[in-house]
Amino acid sequence: MPSLFHLFSLLPLWLLHGVGAALGWLVFLVSGTYRRRFLQNVHQAGYRFADVRAAVGHAGRMVAELPRMWLRSDPPACEMVRPDPVEQAWARGRGIVFLTPHLGCFELSVQAAARRWSAERGPITILYRPARQAWLAQVMETARNRPGVQAVPTALSGVRQMIKALRRGEAVGLLPDQVPPDGQGLWSPFFGRDAYTMTLAARLVQQTGASVIIARCERKSWGRGYTLYFEELPLPLSDSLETAVLQLNQAMEQTIRQCPSQYLWGYARYKKPRAEQSAAAQVAP
Repeated sequence: MPSLFHLFSLLPLWLLHGVGAALGWLVFLVSGTYRRRFLQNVHQAGYRFADVRAAVGHAGRMVAELPRMWLRSDPPACEMVRPDPVEQAWARGRGIVFLTPHLGCFELSVQAAARRWSAERGPITILYRPARQAWLAQVMETARNRPGVQAVPTALSGVRQMIKALRRGEAVGLLPDQVPPDGQGLWSPFFGRDAYTMTLAARLVQQTGASVIIARCERKSWGRGYTLYFEELPLPLSDSLETAVLQLNQAMEQTIRQCPSQYLWGYARYKKPRAEQSAAAQVAP
């Protein structure tokens, strides 16, 4: 498996995306559980399968491009559109919480932002959970700690490092539509159905006064690279934790609706959280 992973990292992006698209459709057709969840999530959001059928192939592209993102030092082409909200957030001097849903190439979002701003503004801090397989854990450790990116453990110590980074005026990055462990979230509507949603993103903003920037990195066709967009929240984040979590869910919905064909609809967004010692819940409000 490690050799195959390294081999994939050497392939051109257009070929990776072609293989990935085929892989995505193969899994969709073979796995009834995955297919049902995909369709249920699509319908929950108010779409027909015909509206987002391209998302089947993009799920496979996401998997196929990972070796390229993790192991290569030369980044793929990424066009950055409207970076003004980020520049304005830096000018406020209170740090930035970058948020991106499971849409497009979210792995590249933090890498591209780090290449653009880390030399002047410091590294972007992200949470990191090691894989169980030894070879993959080693690959991921190297991949996560790239130039301008600092990975910290998914534990209280990692959360504290994120708070310190924001108070230094630096940035952190999170996937707010990821289901957190039990005790680290709240049940909040997501596309009209309650989903267990992390509170960490909202708590970080409430404690530090950091700016929130929503990022989405869309794939271009035929492996021609990516386009990275940035937006601010339409309204300041509420002081109420429950309301703030709802605001972030609504912001993720709006972002997903701008490119639903590249969202990971097969993700088990509405699953029950796993039991685990809380880290984010220990961050004082």
